[in-house]
Amino acid sequence: MLLFEANSVGNFKTVNEQNRRRTVNEEMKALLHNRRTIPAQFLSEPGPDDRTIRSLLTIASRVPDHGKLVPWRFIVIRGEARKRFSASFCEMALKRDPSLAGEGLEKEKTRFTRAPVIIAVVSRAASHPKIPEWEQVLSAGACCMNLVMAAHAYGFVGNWLTEWMAYDDEALAMIGIDREEKVAGFIHIGTPSVPPSDRPRPDLDEIVSWID
Repeated sequence: MLLFEANSVGNFKTVNEQNRRRTVNEEMKALLHNRRTIPAQFLSEPGPDDRTIRSLLTIASRVPDHGKLVPWRFIVIRGEARKRFSASFCEMALKRDPSLAGEGLEKEKTRFTRAPVIIAVVSRAASHPKIPEWEQVLSAGACCMNLVMAAHAYGFVGNWLTEWMAYDDEALAMIGIDREEKVAGFIHIGTPSVPPSDRPRPDLDEIVSWID
């Protein structure tokens, strides 16, 4: 790989990366290596305050965005709103399946009360004469991952979920999401109440091709 350096008069020269001194951000490297998902039901208070949420969203929005379209937006759900939405989701679920009971019913009652804060990352991807819609969708996905990593960097945990509400027009309208929009993720953020556990990861030799 070639890098470019400017000299005192503004001209550029190529620099072989092998000969360039690198500075490794050990804290960032550790964060990326060690991040683990903790289920939303194990995320408790305290959650991030307003100032921290704004910082998390600032980080989340620093993603590749071809054409500077900003093809995404955020909805922050917290406090009593979580209970109202959960109750409505449960009512909707019961209408569709009156036999719902036990663990399944309890799950519906707590959809949005498991974590102190839920942030909906909403994709606004649309047809564009120059920017492929797929690239806009990927940008929203990048927002989700940035938000998850930001939550961990601030000492919280983020769990990226969608669940049935993300694909239900009635539920989306209730949250304030238009028919032309889609949910890239509901990011549940809180303080973990259990230690993280790992899961099997893919064997790199099975998913990586090298082309020299």
